[in-house]
Amino acid sequence: MQTTMLQKTSEVKVLRDPIHSYIHVEYQVIWECINSSWMQRLRRIRQLGGAFMVYHTADHTRFGHSLGVYEIVRRMVTEIPDLANSLCEEDKVITMLAGLLHDVGHGPFSHAFEAVMAHSHEVYSCAIIETPGTEICDILESYEIGLAKKVADVIRHEYVNPICCQLVSSQLDADRMDYLLRDAYFTGTKYGEFDLERIFRVIRVEDERMVIKKTGVYAIENYIMARYHMYWQIYYHPVARSYEAMLELLFTRMKDLASHGKLPQEVLFLDHIFQDEMMDLEQYRCLDESTCIYAFHMLESCDDDILRDLAVRLLNRKLFEAIPYSEKKYKERKDALKKEGYQTRYYLHQDKVSQKPYTPYQEDRDDLSKAIFVRVEDGSCKELSQVSSIVHALVRLKNQQEGLIFYPGEVNQ
Repeated sequence: MQTTMLQKTSEVKVLRDPIHSYIHVEYQVIWECINSSWMQRLRRIRQLGGAFMVYHTADHTRFGHSLGVYEIVRRMVTEIPDLANSLCEEDKVITMLAGLLHDVGHGPFSHAFEAVMAHSHEVYSCAIIETPGTEICDILESYEIGLAKKVADVIRHEYVNPICCQLVSSQLDADRMDYLLRDAYFTGTKYGEFDLERIFRVIRVEDERMVIKKTGVYAIENYIMARYHMYWQIYYHPVARSYEAMLELLFTRMKDLASHGKLPQEVLFLDHIFQDEMMDLEQYRCLDESTCIYAFHMLESCDDDILRDLAVRLLNRKLFEAIPYSEKKYKERKDALKKEGYQTRYYLHQDKVSQKPYTPYQEDRDDLSKAIFVRVEDGSCKELSQVSSIVHALVRLKNQQEGLIFYPGEVNQ
C-alpha cells in the first residue's frame, strides 16, 4: 500500500533555474518543505559568503543552491538506470528531501559566522529537521512517523542505504555538482564548469556504492579540476577572505562584550547568538543576513569605537589589506598596530587555507563512499587515482596551502 510520503501534487510543479532550466517537484511533502518558513529563510542567506565583494553578481542564495541539489538528486535517482533500479521509491523521496534540506541550518555569511558559533550548520540542520515542533519536522512527520529521522540520517551518513548518503555527501555528490556550476555562473567565470550530463551517463552501482565507467574518467577529471580551480580563484580569493575575516573579528568583539554584559543597546537583540549552548531554534530561524546587516547599521552610531569602526568598514567595503603570512611579518604588523593604538584581537587576523581536490580511499581508514571508484575493462573496480594519471599526480602533490595576514591598510611599516 502506498504510504502518504509518496503522495503526489495535483500537477508537477516547475521552477525556472539558470543552471538546470527547470526544477521539477511532484511530491507533496517536498513541495510543502520548499514553502516552509525555514526554506524561505535561505532566500536571505547568500551562497558565497564574501565572494560577492569580488564578483558583484554573486548574490545567489542558499535557497537556489538547495533547490539545485534537490534537482540533481531527483534526476540521478530517476534518470540513471542503476540508481533508479537500486532504490525503492521511499528511498528516492527521502534522498530528495535530504538534498533539499541539507543546508537548512546554515547561518548568515556562509562559513564566516560559524567561527563564533558553538555548533556547526550541519548540527543545526539536523536539529531543525528532527526537533518536534519545528515546521520542517511537523511537515515530515505528518506524512510518515519517523520520516524526519530518516532524512537527517542521510545527512549524517547514518542511513541504512549508503547510496542515499553518497548522493548527498561524497566526493561525487549533488551538493558539489550544483555549487560548482551555480557559483561559476553567478561569478561570471568558467572555472567551475564540467560535463554534468556525461557524468550522469557513466554512473553505475556496484556493492552498494556508486562507481564510474572507465569511459567516464575524463569527465570526472574535469569535475575534479573544476573544484580545484574554483577554490583558489573564487572561494579563497584574498578579497573575499578579507571580508570574512572582518566579519569574524566584528562577531568576536560582539561576543566578548556580550560575555561581560556590555553588548551595545542597539544590538541587544543579537545577544542570544553568543551563548555557548545551541540557540533556540525559533530565534535561529529569524537569524539571516538581513538581520545582521541591520545590526551593522545600528553599530554605526554605537558607543563602542571598535564595533562602530568595523561595521562602517564592512558596510562600505573598506576591507583590510592582505599580505602573505610569515612569523616575521605577523610580528611586525602586530607591533605596528599596537603602536598606533589598535587592539590586535580585533584588527589583526591570520588566515590559513588549504585544499586538496581529491582524497583517495585508504583501506581500513576511510568509508568507501569517501572516494571515487572506476569499473575497468575486466569488470573490477579501482580507486580513481589508480586509473587517472591526472588524479594520481594531484594526489601526490603536497597539500597546497596559503596563509595571509589581514590588517587595516592605513597601518604600514
